[in-house]
Amino acid sequence: MAKVLCVLYPDPVTGYPPKYARDDVPKIEAYPNGQTVPSPQSPLGFKPGEMVGCVSGELGLRPYLEQHGHELVVTSDKDGADSMFDRHLVDADVVISQPFWPAYLTAERIARAKKLKLALTAGIGSDHVDLKAAAEHGITVAEETYSNSISVAEHVVMMVLSLVRNYLPAHQYAVNGGWNIADCVSRSYDLEGMHFGTIAAGRIGIAVLRRLKPFDVKLHYHNRHRLAPEVEAELGLTYHDSPQSMVKVCDVVNLQTPLYPATQGMIDEKMLSQFKRGAYLINTARGALCDRDAIVRALQSGQLAGYAGDVWAPQPAPVDHPWRTMPRQGMTPHMSGSSLSAQARYAAGTLEILECFFEGRPIRPEYLIVDGGNLAGTGAKSYGLS
Repeated sequence: MAKVLCVLYPDPVTGYPPKYARDDVPKIEAYPNGQTVPSPQSPLGFKPGEMVGCVSGELGLRPYLEQHGHELVVTSDKDGADSMFDRHLVDADVVISQPFWPAYLTAERIARAKKLKLALTAGIGSDHVDLKAAAEHGITVAEETYSNSISVAEHVVMMVLSLVRNYLPAHQYAVNGGWNIADCVSRSYDLEGMHFGTIAAGRIGIAVLRRLKPFDVKLHYHNRHRLAPEVEAELGLTYHDSPQSMVKVCDVVNLQTPLYPATQGMIDEKMLSQFKRGAYLINTARGALCDRDAIVRALQSGQLAGYAGDVWAPQPAPVDHPWRTMPRQGMTPHMSGSSLSAQARYAAGTLEILECFFEGRPIRPEYLIVDGGNLAGTGAKSYGLS
């Protein structure tokens, strides 16, 4: 019998289950690159469209795990030495966490987790795991690659338009009973004709570029590996060999790069000084890619015309985090990849990975981040250990 420790965000404040706005979600068979959606052999412990990403939802895992004699512990209490997470970590075989409510598996915590064999991210992004320590301790790290990539890409498009068209302040005028058209349009522009660039053009970055092409924007990108010539031609992309080259010409900059030591704090005072004055910055990748206070100062000075993101450092963000109150921002809690549609996919993927793990079958390479003491699969393409 294995002990599975699952850390999920708290239930809705109005209670669980919520009253759903729709009766179902569209069924997706494959992702844009042809990769099939998760395909566990066991029945799902939920109906797609139900909220399974919170504590009471349990990712729908309890029926499968209990049927096979495993113990499931689910909690949202993850911070501090006396948290439920820390108390149960010492004898857990599997830890499941989400990027939206990450249980930080630091090197110190990994050293105390003597039985831990699998660290599983329900979603995409395993930077809350110390990957170097996981590799050194022989722990497999896996995630459901592509499960919520399009969910995040859609969120990016929403944020771009919200900032450029000044939607959020204008909406607030309407809510407050006003009709302040001049105030609303004093910071409103057309996206058409602007230069949009993404730092990293992986699964999410390329999906954003494809969705923005119909807006008749000029598209730019920087990526560790240059895209195929036919993709550049199809989308009319301009490639830049450095982020610095790209941000100098872009009106809107999108961050999609993974977080690891070399990218932490990459958007700092010096980098922001190279942006066009009045540029917009979008970040649905990781909050720690940005220098927190440099972002605030850039908005206050007007170097940035707006900042929107749903990623913070740490997560959840403290009540007094300055990004909550800085001017001209469109922040959300980390929700872009946890739509009810996405939850159905990453919960099914979590079940598929657990089946493979317990039955001794190989985990899909696209799901692997660390395996056999080294970066593997998607992890070898996206992360670094230094």
